[in-house]
Amino acid sequence: LALYFHIGEREEKCIIEDIPSDTLVVGNHKVQRWDLHMRDFLDSAPGLGMFVTVTSPTSEVLLSKLYGPQGTFTFTSYISGEHIICFQSNSTRFAVIAGSKLRIHLDIRVGEHFLDESGIQAKDKVNEVNIRLENLIEQIHHVTREQEYEREREEKFRKTSEETNSNILWWAIVQTLILISVGIWQIKSLRDFFISKKLV
Repeated sequence: LALYFHIGEREEKCIIEDIPSDTLVVGNHKVQRWDLHMRDFLDSAPGLGMFVTVTSPTSEVLLSKLYGPQGTFTFTSYISGEHIICFQSNSTRFAVIAGSKLRIHLDIRVGEHFLDESGIQAKDKVNEVNIRLENLIEQIHHVTREQEYEREREEKFRKTSEETNSNILWWAIVQTLILISVGIWQIKSLRDFFISKKLV
């Protein structure tokens, strides 16, 4: 996931990322500030940083840290679900004068695995093959976890759909019974009315 978004200097912006359990997430961010004279977003001064907060689906804070105008944050998800990643600048200017716009460039990689390049460049070919094999096994585990998570979501969606269909069916039956009852009552009322008026 690579994107950028604009926020005010004192504003907090959050994104939601659906992440399987036991998955490493790596995020890179870069902050640019709007320059009134140049009329463009320029690289931020070193003093301006970003508070990054990551919250799990159970509202547990997995990460809360201040980074510079450019940085990398990592965390591991412990349970599957929607994780909330929030960004807020560390600007201390008053809200009245802190009207500057910021542009946040964000690159999030889910299930990232790092290769040890020094190990790969080793002369011993057996070590190189072992390292690459371990990395492939980690990636296979990540794909397997993602597939299990998707199966869980699909099963949950199917159960919800079946419950909704069942409720709709019962509601249709109740509506039909009500309409039949009202129809019978109307026919009886009309017949009694005609009889009372001696029209029949």
